[in-house]
Amino acid sequence: MLYANLEANLATLTDKSARFVLALSGGMDSRVLLHLMGRYLERNPAASCKAVHVHHGLSTNADHWVELCAGWAKETGIDLVVERVSLALGKRTSVEQQAREARYAALRTHIQPGDILLTAQHADDQLETVLLALKRGSGPAGLSAMPQCTAFATGWHLRPLLDQPRAAIEQYAHQYSLEWVEDESNRDERYDRNFLRHQITPLLHARWPGIRKAVARSAALCAEQEALLQELLAEQLSKAISADQSLDIACLCADKPGNERRAKALLRYWLAAVGVKMPSQAQLDQIWYSVVLAKPDANPKVCWGEVEVRRFRSRLYVVRPWPAVSGDVVPLRLNEVSPLPASLGSLVLAESGHGQLRRPRPEEPLSVRFEPAGLEVQPVGRVGKRKLKKLFQEYGVPSWQRRRTPLLFYGEALAAVAGLFVVEAFAGKDCDLIWHYEQE
Repeated sequence: MLYANLEANLATLTDKSARFVLALSGGMDSRVLLHLMGRYLERNPAASCKAVHVHHGLSTNADHWVELCAGWAKETGIDLVVERVSLALGKRTSVEQQAREARYAALRTHIQPGDILLTAQHADDQLETVLLALKRGSGPAGLSAMPQCTAFATGWHLRPLLDQPRAAIEQYAHQYSLEWVEDESNRDERYDRNFLRHQITPLLHARWPGIRKAVARSAALCAEQEALLQELLAEQLSKAISADQSLDIACLCADKPGNERRAKALLRYWLAAVGVKMPSQAQLDQIWYSVVLAKPDANPKVCWGEVEVRRFRSRLYVVRPWPAVSGDVVPLRLNEVSPLPASLGSLVLAESGHGQLRRPRPEEPLSVRFEPAGLEVQPVGRVGKRKLKKLFQEYGVPSWQRRRTPLLFYGEALAAVAGLFVVEAFAGKDCDLIWHYEQE
């Protein structure tokens, strides 16, 4: 029964030559999925599968679990890769969330175009996920819980056991005399999911035996409603969002009475589109009132998690934390590409017969710096000097980007600002300053 269900679910997504990546924790659910995939590969030899075990380092038994998973994978004829991750314990983010994010980040590195990630969540997990979403006060997106299939990295994420109860998986494990890992943390009821699993859902099952199917049906309906709302707002979002992922405040129509509900929905879809953790309702309200509705000359921001939303020139930006680079000095050599710090790409001063800069003199060593304070320059074509701070404003550089914009120095004199202008005293036709940088 369980194998037929798996084969049917795989058949809806792929042909028989697919490549699978199986997330193997070693617990009962993923252990059963490993056994099922072994049977599937025997019947479908054109398909391939590798298992990935993520070692979080949270348990004293973690190394032993690696050994067990390696043995089970070898018995099944599936190669195992072990990924070791580190968690920043003590942060405000819960250990559960950190572990989940680190696990999926590790799994993402194994997905090639068209690959299918397999995880072993089942119907009881879905019930717990919906209850947790209710506890958080989630809307339709959160109450949609886990989809059976969704895009992931450059491939897909399939949960082939999502419509099966835990009891069916446990029965299969005993039928085939499978062994599995018992993670001691699964008994710790300080974790919300464990509390639900041990204290709440048994009572719900006893009272309403069909609750798994009923909750799964509600989650599917919420997912349909969410998908419909996304379709209705897709065109408006495409018009409002630009190449740098900023959002045009004018498209929110914040000045029109009664439009707040639609505008906040658009804000949520924008945040999802740029790949950040969704803010709480209170945080979304703060974005609306403190940032969207702020005075045009204000410089407001709202922070949550490790991101912030900021406003500049009637657009909203998601800003992620970066290491400070204002004190960095990067040596540069003519015609040589130099990597820049803090994911700022690379820079090269290349000789060119139709450039904008003169060639540096021997007594003018090249360097790249990032501190604009106190600098006054005259851009080519301008009259008189102006403070670099004022020039950044004129050129539309947001305040949080001004100490991340490369400044080219000839000796101790500023010669050019990457991507913006050349200083009059250093104009020429010998060289071009080329900055290779893709904003995140």
